[in-house]
Amino acid sequence: MFIAENEIEVRYAETDQMGVVYHANYLKWEELGRTKLINDLGFYYADMEADGILSPVMDIQTSYKTPVRYGDKVKIKTWIEKYDGLRVVYGYEIVNGKNEVAATGLSSHVCVKKESFRPISIKRMYPEWHEAYEKNKKQDELV
Repeated sequence: MFIAENEIEVRYAETDQMGVVYHANYLKWEELGRTKLINDLGFYYADMEADGILSPVMDIQTSYKTPVRYGDKVKIKTWIEKYDGLRVVYGYEIVNGKNEVAATGLSSHVCVKKESFRPISIKRMYPEWHEAYEKNKKQDELV
């Protein structure tokens, strides 16, 4: 399983009145993680958009474990949790500077045609992406 990592320093504008990172900013960080993962695998989402294909979020879940504050540095870890040729589930772990897990998450995506929002098969339309996702996704553990 391949895990993409990127680090960011928390900006003041990302915090709320309590002085901790506002919960919706974790979703932005997860998007940064997805983009980094795709780029690390050698692809660019903008290329897919140029083909008239979008990848909307179908479902997203984030669990908050410990607060992150202004000035903290966090590492965003992103991987392919599940992939079946049509749907992709990305996994996320956001770790603070003390190496504590601050948040975990999952987001589900399906690629669609921009004009109709009808799903497409990644496996058929983008065989190179399919191969990379198959090779780098989280493998099922044997019981």
